[in-house]
Amino acid sequence: MAKMATREAYGKTLAKLAAENKKIIVLDADLSGSTKTAEVKKVCPNQHFNMGIAEGNMMSVAAGLATSGNIVFASSFAIFASGRAYEQIRNSIGYPHLNVKVCATHAGLTVGEDGASHQSVEDLSLMRSIPGMVVVSPADGASTAEAIKAVADYDGPCYVRLGRMAVEDVYEEGNVPFTLGKGNVLREGKGVAIIANGIMVEAALKAYEVLKAKGFEPTVVDMHTIKPIDADLLVKLAETHDLFVTCEEHSVIGGLGSAVAEVLSQKAPRKLAMVGIQDTFGESGTPAALLEKYGLTAENIVKAVEENV
Repeated sequence: MAKMATREAYGKTLAKLAAENKKIIVLDADLSGSTKTAEVKKVCPNQHFNMGIAEGNMMSVAAGLATSGNIVFASSFAIFASGRAYEQIRNSIGYPHLNVKVCATHAGLTVGEDGASHQSVEDLSLMRSIPGMVVVSPADGASTAEAIKAVADYDGPCYVRLGRMAVEDVYEEGNVPFTLGKGNVLREGKGVAIIANGIMVEAALKAYEVLKAKGFEPTVVDMHTIKPIDADLLVKLAETHDLFVTCEEHSVIGGLGSAVAEVLSQKAPRKLAMVGIQDTFGESGTPAALLEKYGLTAENIVKAVEENV
């Protein structure tokens, strides 16, 4: 299968959108080569601005530009966008509900050798807690393209989580059902529902094949939008599924697992297991080694199912 990093798809898609819509303004904090917003600068140099290593200021400038009717995309590494600039995102973008899209790359453990200081494992929790903020974590290049188009059309603040590492295709390009707030059922089954997002969708599909060979019939869902989460889908699945397993390259505190738990506990209580980062920081290492050490593999998903059915 083809491989592409979600940040690559972001840059390519954003460049096309910017060429079509002069209201799209792109800001970057001196990392445009890595976040891939440099693709926009190539085709629309007057719509791309390097704000320097000043992420908080970048978010404030994004807010100002949005008040003038622009659709503003602001990018940096996830650790800086969600962490260093949190106050400005909360107060200058979230509070006035401005049309700014914070698209953060290099999220999660798969930043790899850069280590814990650069591995954002709490960004979804931070962004999800901001009132009115839409939060999205696409699975592959094709779904990233659709996610960027969707947030560009949405009038309000959005956070899109993107990765450094290339991932296998989950969807066929041009054939991606994508609606903000609606999960995609990739495999239909019963008994066990595997709810994943980001790079863990690929792992969930691999786990599905192993579980199927063992006699299970799991349902696999790409829950690309964490906020607003597809509560209707979760409640419907609860009618025929007794176990839910969430899978995320993020802390189990405040991310996808927490979001699913909130819905189930209030509307359709079911047993829930969470495959994710267990209240710890990461460390330096290759992406593959880190995913294995921190339990973010297809094998870990299989184990979570077998231990909880």
